[in-house]
Amino acid sequence: MDRTVITGGTPLRGEVQISGAKNAALPILASTILGGGECVITNVPRVVDVVTMGKLLGILGAKVQFEENRAVINAAVITSTQAPYDLVKTMRASVLVLGPLLARWGEATVSMPGGCAIGSRPVNLHLAGLAKMGADVSMEHGYIRAKAKRLRGAQIYCDTPTVTGTENLMMAAVLADGTTILEDLC
Repeated sequence: MDRTVITGGTPLRGEVQISGAKNAALPILASTILGGGECVITNVPRVVDVVTMGKLLGILGAKVQFEENRAVINAAVITSTQAPYDLVKTMRASVLVLGPLLARWGEATVSMPGGCAIGSRPVNLHLAGLAKMGADVSMEHGYIRAKAKRLRGAQIYCDTPTVTGTENLMMAAVLADGTTILEDLC
């Protein structure tokens, strides 16, 4: 068994730079779609999933630059509302662009997310919540298609915990008319 032995008696001194969390950075990066301008996000970890989210935002038309531990994203112009299978299959969190695209542009086509090492993580609560907000949601050839002229605030109840679903619905609610309430285990 490997072990680390620390002998005390000497005060610790120094500084350590702590990286941001990937699972916080991914929804923040997706949320840049909502603003329509330049966003500067600091303390962004340089991990594969963050780079993949940057590529996805670029495919949608956003200008994306990574500089050391910062991401500079300008989503003023979005040229596509389709998140392609080739990227979404590699990172489940790609589904986080669904709510922001739908809220800002009135439509989104996002490939069903790929598998997850944790196990089955369906997106049915994301879709049911968006439908409650007035979206027409369908599944076609492995893609989630959602359309709405304008989302409306809604009271949404989730009977199963869903962190990504909550993030997606919160982002969609930002530009919806009215108030959205997420209840119970969302």
